[in-house]
Amino acid sequence: VPVLTDYVCLQEGYVTDLTCLWEKYPHTDLSFQVKFFYLCQLSYWIHSLPELYFQRVRKEEIPRQLQYIGLYLLHIAGAYLLNLTRLGMVLLVLQCVAELVFHMSRLLYFIDENNQKFFNAWAVVFVVTRLMTLTLTVLVVGFGLSRVEHQTFDIEKGIFNTFPIRLCILTTMCITQAWMMWRFINFQLRRWREFRAEQASRRKVTGVMAMKGRVVRREPGHHENGLIKSENGASPRARKSRSP
Repeated sequence: VPVLTDYVCLQEGYVTDLTCLWEKYPHTDLSFQVKFFYLCQLSYWIHSLPELYFQRVRKEEIPRQLQYIGLYLLHIAGAYLLNLTRLGMVLLVLQCVAELVFHMSRLLYFIDENNQKFFNAWAVVFVVTRLMTLTLTVLVVGFGLSRVEHQTFDIEKGIFNTFPIRLCILTTMCITQAWMMWRFINFQLRRWREFRAEQASRRKVTGVMAMKGRVVRREPGHHENGLIKSENGASPRARKSRSP
C-alpha cells in the first residue's frame, strides 16, 4: 500500500506542487488510478468488519480493532465524499509510512527481543507524521480552500466549501491527531515503566546470584553461639602455655 500510494501521488503531481491540493476545487474529475485506489481502500476497510468475526478475534481486542477500522473509514470516506481526494492521498502516504516503520520494528523485535532501536525510529516518525498531518490540513483546509473561487454549498456540483464544513474538518482532524498522540504517550510511558521494572529485576537476580556464589573461608569445625565447635560437637581444648 505505501508503494502504491507514493506512486499515485507522484504520478498525479500532488507532492511536487502543494498548491494543487486546493486549487481547482472541487476535485470531481478523478483519474482512473485515483478512483480505483479509493475504491480499493474503502472495500478493504469495510470487509475488515465482518472479518473480525470470521477470524474469531478475542473480545477484548474487538474495541481496539473497531476504533482502528472506524478511523480509517471516517477519513478515507470523508475525503472521497467531500472531494478532498488530493489531500486525502497525501495524508495516506504519511500514515502508511508510519505504519510501515511500525510493522518493520515489530518484525525485527520478534526476530531478536534485544533489538528495540527501530521502535525509537518509529516513535520519531510517528510524531513527525502527526505534526505534518496537522500542518497540511490547516494549510489546505484553513488557508487554501478559504481563497478559492467557490465558497458555497452545492451537492450537485460537489462543492462543500463553506466555513462550518471547513471548521468541522479541522476540528475532526485535530481531535483525531490529539487522541492518537495521547495513546502514543501512554504507550511509551507504559513501555518505559516495564523496561525499568525489567532492569530492576535483572539487577536483583544478579545480586542474589553474586551473594550465592561468594565463598566464605572458615576455620575447621562449625560456629555455634560465637564459639567454634569441632566436628563431633565438642569445643576444642585451650592449649596450656608452658612456664618458662
